[in-house]
Formats: sequence, structure tokens, C-alpha cells
Amino acid sequence: MRRRATAAAVSGALALTALAIPVAQADAGRTDDAAAAARTAQQSSVQQAASAKPKATSFGLRSATDEQYGDTTISDVVVNGGKDVVLGTTNTKTVTVTFTATDDSGIEWADAILWHGGATFDELDTGVNPDQENADCTATSSTTAKCTQTFTIDPQYHLFNAAAGTWKVWAIAQGNDADWVEQDNVKTFSMKRYSKLTANASPEPVLKGRTITISGLLTRANWDTYKYAGYTQQSVKLQSRAASGGSYATLKTYTSGSGSTAGQVKTTRTASTDTCWRYSFAGTSTTPAVTSSGDCVDVR
Repeated sequence: MRRRATAAAVSGALALTALAIPVAQADAGRTDDAAAAARTAQQSSVQQAASAKPKATSFGLRSATDEQYGDTTISDVVVNGGKDVVLGTTNTKTVTVTFTATDDSGIEWADAILWHGGATFDELDTGVNPDQENADCTATSSTTAKCTQTFTIDPQYHLFNAAAGTWKVWAIAQGNDADWVEQDNVKTFSMKRYSKLTANASPEPVLKGRTITISGLLTRANWDTYKYAGYTQQSVKLQSRAASGGSYATLKTYTSGSGSTAGQVKTTRTASTDTCWRYSFAGTSTTPAVTSSGDCVDVR
């Protein structure tokens, strides 16, 4: 069998890495026009990195669908240990992807890319190239290798609000006999906007029979402005427990405010015994669940 050339993949990916650095720097404090330009550059860098990997003159260009030559397969893909990937507004996050690659001749190399967009990789709107040139693949048998790759995700470079939700893993693997497989979507995972929730019960201490006000604020990361903003029209549960200990129980569900009260929740209760109060949010497809710290009130 003919062996596919991989030198172009190495040089191409290195060039794209160099290109990505000034794009990311220019993106800090971006305007809408700058943001659009940065996203276009990011889309191009991810797509070009993928295009460089599997191509050889003997096999031609990739199509918009999965491709396979021979018996190479990719399976058992796990992203971030099976947990959602959650990012705030400033800190980067390193995500590990593991997968199994199999070929009757053993695995020569493999690679993966994280992406978000349409039905096929060619319709991506953003993505993340890996930190390594190729995945670190360790043979577990004469035909199978366990592969690991890491990705450093920067919310101010790779992400924007519309990119929250379902992401996909593009992957390729090549056998020692030059068989290969390339798949647009070997695994899906959730990329979410970090959330915060507060609770404040007052006044404290309070006389028995008086009114307690429990105020809270639900916010989440805004990947367009790099700030936190109120998460509106969301179900938030009020929970309580005895100050002496025990489990929290849900008392009632409220809806977070919008407009000038964006993300706010507020209710009142009559003081009877020493009680701890908190709010809890179950999460959505774009935002993780979060529970506030408890605020305990001394009733006298």
C-alpha cells in the first residue's frame, strides 16, 4: 500500500500555531468587527490544520463527509474525563481527550480537533487545535493504541456566546500500513458558560416573627464582553435547612429577573427558628448547575 505523506501536516500545523498567536493578542478588547475577523481567522486555522493532516497527493482532498481507507478505526472517545467543559471570562482551561485507535498493522499516528458549528466539519464556526503536533499514542496490543491529546481553551480567543452548547471532536488515525480513517464527529460534549449564584438572608440576627428577606443573583460568563451578566428568566429554587445541620429541602421555585433586575431572585419568609437559606440552579444546555453558599440566620 502507498504511504501517505505527513511532512506537510507537520509544517502546516506549525505555521498555523505561529499565526494564531498574534490573532489571539489582537482579539483582546475586540470590537464587533475585530471579533468577526478574529473568528474568521480562527475558523481558517482549525480547518487548515485538519486539511493538512490527512492529505497526500495520492489520495486527493477531503470531502465534506467522513473518509476511510482500509480497516483503521477510532473508538472510546472521552473528553475532559466525561465531564462538561466549563469556562469563565479570563482563565484558560486545559482539556484532555483520550481515544482508542485500531488497525491490523498497528497505529502510526493519530490526531484530534475540537470544534463547534454545523453538521459537518466544513461548517464549523470556531474550534481548538491541540497542544501537540500529534496525539500521544501508546500501543496496548499489536493492533491497538490508546491515544491522548490536550487542548488549551482560551475564552477570549476561541469562544463567543453562540458557541456555548454542543461541541464535536474531529479525529484522524493512520495505521502502519497507511490505512487511515477521518471522522468529523467521533464524540460530542458540552461547552458551557461558567455560572455564579449568591444568597443573602437579612436582617441577621432577627427577632422571631419578623420578616426575613432572602436575595440572590444568578450570573454567567459572557464570552462576548468578557464580563459576568445576570442570567434572566431561569428557574431558581429556594432551599433551607436547620442551622444545627441536616439536608437542604426545596421550598419553592422562583424565576430570575430580567431588565434592570437581570438574574435577581428575592423572596421573604417569617423568622421562626435558626435557619440556613440558599438558592439552587439546575443548569441548562449552555450553563452549568450552581448552588449558592448557605446563609444562616440567628433567630432570637
